[in-house]
Amino acid sequence: MPSRPQPTPASKSWPIEQLPGLSLEHQAGLNQQGIRTTRQLLQHASTPDQQEAIAVQLRTSINQVKKWVALADLARVPAIGCVYCGVLLHAGIVSPQQLVQTSLPRLHQQILKLHVAMMQSKAHCPSLDDVAQWQAQARQVIHR
Repeated sequence: MPSRPQPTPASKSWPIEQLPGLSLEHQAGLNQQGIRTTRQLLQHASTPDQQEAIAVQLRTSINQVKKWVALADLARVPAIGCVYCGVLLHAGIVSPQQLVQTSLPRLHQQILKLHVAMMQSKAHCPSLDDVAQWQAQARQVIHR
């Protein structure tokens, strides 16, 4: 029996409050600039000049804004969202494109090491199949 084609996941957008590591003060500052979702952050911070302007307005570093943009970019992948985007960033992955280009076994090992270092346990660590799903969805998101 032929398999049914799987729907292509749409790029996700999340409330800005769900982005990991974003302080209440920075959330409020972004909201004042009309940035209430991760998609809006990506739209308003797509160039270095825009990122610099946000950093100046929020009185934070440009590197902090770049970190938020990287997290929002990774969160576009539905299975990653705001739950796993921080783990991927800590593993050295800064974009869906880089996620797709990274060796699956190597990436899973890196995530496992980070998880054990942070949580002192392998429990609840994403499986190799989970990471493979992230890569498959990332491929679909970047090809839209």
